[in-house]
Amino acid sequence: MKATPFEFRFRFLIHAVIFVLGFTAPWDRWLHLDSTGPNAHLWGTLAAYLSMLKPGAVSIATAFNLLLVLATLCALVAVVLRTWASAYLGAATVQSYSMHGDSVVAAGPYRYLRNPLYLGIFIHTFALALLMPPSGAIFSIVAIGFFELRLIAGEEAFLTAKLGDSYLAYCSRVPRIFPALTPQVAASPTRPAWTLAFLTESYMWGVVLIFALMGYRYNALVLTRGVLIVLGVSLIVRAFTPRR
Repeated sequence: MKATPFEFRFRFLIHAVIFVLGFTAPWDRWLHLDSTGPNAHLWGTLAAYLSMLKPGAVSIATAFNLLLVLATLCALVAVVLRTWASAYLGAATVQSYSMHGDSVVAAGPYRYLRNPLYLGIFIHTFALALLMPPSGAIFSIVAIGFFELRLIAGEEAFLTAKLGDSYLAYCSRVPRIFPALTPQVAASPTRPAWTLAFLTESYMWGVVLIFALMGYRYNALVLTRGVLIVLGVSLIVRAFTPRR
């Protein structure tokens, strides 16, 4: 079940392909799983469902707002987690096309869980899923979750082979995905590089801003275009971001 070196090298592209398929849902042309219209995305579908659960208790506007707040919180939690992890792991390692394993990093979020970067991507997926057709949202959440597990298995096998007992001892104390409430290991002497971390995660910070500043328009298409814009800007930022 572990990812191949090819999958790890092109993990950013694979994530992008999954999200594009989620937004376009090409299978719907033949299967007709999703409804049509301006509110045929998951946001509108869930809002309509919530407003009908108990007529009069939750208005359609309130349902839209609740879902928007939830998606924005998911985007915020994801970027905080990834920025925290990137600061301690380093931009060079986060953006590298190959696996690294010089020593066990037991600092920052890595004292609470072993894979904060992958957990951040998974949580981020829930925010983007709100803008997708329902079938595309389900596909993206399942596909991203499955791919993250493959990447985790591949990295952990690599680190076990490279670091041996020290990494196994770390794994025995720190959870793989679900964070512990308290630090599980002593902090290693790693100094965070916050500026590079924020630049590395510029795309995700941009998504938070798009949801927070443009969500009031209740237009999934506008938000999707905003996400594409911040993606393009982040690629430029990352191209000029020093790796060390």
